[in-house]
Amino acid sequence: MTTAPTPTLARWFEYMDSDDPDRVLGMIADDFVMSVQFSKGAGESAEFVGDRAGLVKYLGQREKSVLVHHIDLGVTEAGHEMVLGRTTRDGAFEASFSAIAQVDAAGAVRRLLIARTPEVSFA
Repeated sequence: MTTAPTPTLARWFEYMDSDDPDRVLGMIADDFVMSVQFSKGAGESAEFVGDRAGLVKYLGQREKSVLVHHIDLGVTEAGHEMVLGRTTRDGAFEASFSAIAQVDAAGAVRRLLIARTPEVSFA
């Protein structure tokens, strides 16, 4: 399999890694729905769900400009982008993540599913 460009998710994580992650709010469709499954490891996890308001809540609890997302594999097919990647903190591995976005014809994110765990590394 060849890794394909995933421009929407690449921009999403670029914004999330910046000093202004709220820019992702400009990337979502009116009917946006998300679920972020966030594991801290050792069985500790949280789920952030909802529409725009859920995304605002998720953004409010995040550390800004601390983690860097690296997309290692990407697939784009039929209006969907899927990635496997890792986050680093000060250059060191922190967690693996996968993300799936459904993108509408205008390029806005309609659906977003993200799962993250420090317990599994694909290195």
